Amino acid sequence: MRVLPQSSLLRMKVADHRDRPLAVVIFLLFLLVALLLSRASAAVHPVPLDKNVDAAKCLECHEDKSKGKFVHSAIATGCLSCHQVRTNKDTTHVTLISAVPYKVCLSCHADKDATQIKGHVHPPAVRDCLKCHDPHTSDNKFQLLKATSGDKKDNLCLTCHEVGTKDLGKNGSRHAALDMGCETCHTTHKTGEIGKTEFDFHLTKATPALCLDCHDAKSADLQKAHQNQPFATADCLTCHDPHESAAPKLMAKFLHPPFADKDGCSTCHAPAKDGKVVLTQANVKDLCVTCHSDKAELIEKAKVQHPGAAGDCTDCHSPHASRQPGLPKTNAVDICLGCHSDIADLAKKSVHHQPAFTQGCATCHTPHGGENDHLLRAKGNALCLECHGPDSVPQKLEAEHVLTIFDGKVKLPEDYYQKNQVAILPLRYGLGHPVANHPVGDVMDPANISRVKTHLACLSCHQPHASAHADLLVKDQQNNMAFCDTCHKNRINMRDTTSGN
Repeated sequence: MRVLPQSSLLRMKVADHRDRPLAVVIFLLFLLVALLLSRASAAVHPVPLDKNVDAAKCLECHEDKSKGKFVHSAIATGCLSCHQVRTNKDTTHVTLISAVPYKVCLSCHADKDATQIKGHVHPPAVRDCLKCHDPHTSDNKFQLLKATSGDKKDNLCLTCHEVGTKDLGKNGSRHAALDMGCETCHTTHKTGEIGKTEFDFHLTKATPALCLDCHDAKSADLQKAHQNQPFATADCLTCHDPHESAAPKLMAKFLHPPFADKDGCSTCHAPAKDGKVVLTQANVKDLCVTCHSDKAELIEKAKVQHPGAAGDCTDCHSPHASRQPGLPKTNAVDICLGCHSDIADLAKKSVHHQPAFTQGCATCHTPHGGENDHLLRAKGNALCLECHGPDSVPQKLEAEHVLTIFDGKVKLPEDYYQKNQVAILPLRYGLGHPVANHPVGDVMDPANISRVKTHLACLSCHQPHASAHADLLVKDQQNNMAFCDTCHKNRINMRDTTSGN
């Protein structure tokens, strides 16, 4: 008998499959995958069990799951509250009552269901309860896998967070409360109104009340340190980092120069009166322009004005300190989204333009006023090509460890381009994206080079803030030929395009 080579057998099998209806083949593949998954997810019990087994039988071997310093209350309701037993002849499979563990947890802890919570949810609590909790018993309350205090190897929180573990240098400072345990200030599952520090960071209570639990506002040393100004009602977090700082006294990274100068408080403040702050000028704006007259002139004379900049400077800026340059009261993104709710809604989309939702709105927009529509830093494609163009040359400021663009007006982290994998387009003479010889600007009419045949710009294809799909294509479209067909109606001749786009 002649034995066929393996390659011939393979061709025969492929040919055999071609004769079968495609639906049958797909069904068989699906059945195979389902079988493999079911075997992978269902643990085979070492000994056969009766399908009507009860918790008492389980505890004959698993008694350790019911004893300990902190035992999950579900243990008292029986093992079969969370587990199910399936028997097949002499084989027993023990599985959870749901395919995913967090669904089992939510059957009792429905108040922890992230889909029903409007506030900010601690990421592991979204669908990964077992990242923090043991489902049976633990030496720590709430069945936590580790304590919430101690150094990195012993502290559950430090499994993900690096707070309090950095080398702060000789001038650095570290909050003593870190040694008391993270739960001193945080309640992990606490949620509430988005935008409020108490809920966004799961604090036990709002500041400054939280800080005043330990720090006595009547302390003579504290009053002297705050120049006898009424600090007890101020938000401590506007000036201090609650965990650690490279500067003394837990000061924020960026300080307003008069505030940084210990003797400079009198530049802005007169002695307090009746427990209230008194400024050296009639109002906040008059005070700020004594030093920042250039900003006042820009706001007043800008061709395109920013209404938000016409109010008090402290509507957007912290007068003392901030975690980010420019002293935003919150951060470089949220400070704008508080008013621009239409852009804030775009954050719900899955793909974000990094400057819009991470680096800061002022990367592309001038916050005080400008010459271009929408307060953009440049017109048309020049804005996008400042970062993505082949001639883009960010300048490096060695002393500050930053890069600058837009003639030094915008500062970026020195690793910005590498870290964010900023795409540099291979353009020559305005051609080359997304494929060779494809134009990125207006296409002129060959019969009349003074007339635009097809209007084209970066925004013809891309959205500047966010999209539901990669590449930020307009109308949340996917990157495929169907998208190209919106302009290129003739696939035989791709130069045949819809005019006027």
